[in-house]
Amino acid sequence: MSNIHLTVEEINALKSTEIVTNDKVREKFVQIYDTMWASSTGISGDAAYERESRYFNALLCEKEDLRTKCSKFSIFTSFLDVAISGLTVEPGIRAQAYLLSRSVNIGKGQDGKNMYVTQCVLTVSGYGELVLRARCGQIRHADNPVIVYAEDGFEFGEQNGNKFVNYTCRLPHTSNEIVAAFMKITRSDGSSDYAVLLPEDWKRLQGYSEKQNRKWDNNAHAYVNGKPNDLYVADGGQIDKGFLIAKLIKHAFRTYPKARVGRGTQLESQQNDEEINDDIYGIGNGEVVDTTTGEVIQTKENFGPAADTSAGVVVNPAETSNTESNDDVF
Repeated sequence: MSNIHLTVEEINALKSTEIVTNDKVREKFVQIYDTMWASSTGISGDAAYERESRYFNALLCEKEDLRTKCSKFSIFTSFLDVAISGLTVEPGIRAQAYLLSRSVNIGKGQDGKNMYVTQCVLTVSGYGELVLRARCGQIRHADNPVIVYAEDGFEFGEQNGNKFVNYTCRLPHTSNEIVAAFMKITRSDGSSDYAVLLPEDWKRLQGYSEKQNRKWDNNAHAYVNGKPNDLYVADGGQIDKGFLIAKLIKHAFRTYPKARVGRGTQLESQQNDEEINDDIYGIGNGEVVDTTTGEVIQTKENFGPAADTSAGVVVNPAETSNTESNDDVF
């Protein structure tokens, strides 16, 4: 890549909605996209920029906290992460990625209290993750998720080291009682994998949601019980079907290798992912910069090339993280 450098001062001098329309930012976005995706997607960096800059700024204008509270440097890196991921932030029920504001602890002040800054984060949805993992060769494709009702025949297990699902759809579904959801994934070597969620799984996630939504009561000096996401009980007291499908896709790759994403990006399914080297953002003269604050945090390091996964990868569950993702993003 040719050198297209911006300074933190240049970025901070811009309005939030002017960042993506800046000429240097545009040039950097186009350069990254052309290098990483133009040959495989058939879409030029210029075309991708024209599309994604409109979607991105529309999201900033729609959500005041993104526009007014997030650091401008994090808005800059999140936009370039759109080019790095090759995904789109076009809104919709099957959105591949979207923007969130996140409060990040940056240490303690002179008074000893924690200091926070609000960061704009590009968040990859389950649908976007399917695209990412297919592109890097981990999977060939994934079938549409299936909702299983009480009337259906359903069996899930493991035989000779391989997962299996036996499913029979029995109509009509008069009870409307959801007893499971599953999705078949075809790996790069042609073998099959299954992601399954059972009632006990989404009840557990409902508990996490309730815990995450609790608030601190200064008067009681304790956390006040939180309310879980309404979608857990939106369908006549049971989980919303679309919400369940989103959860299924989100948790389908918990045992898969980490996916490479930008420094300002998070996957719904994995919070701690392999990060892109700072140098790709073209900030300063090879300095490593905190994507939250824009502060230089260390001198430049040289890293070897990333492993080539185009021919597929071997899944090693022992190397994966068991950290639960936040459920309050839905």
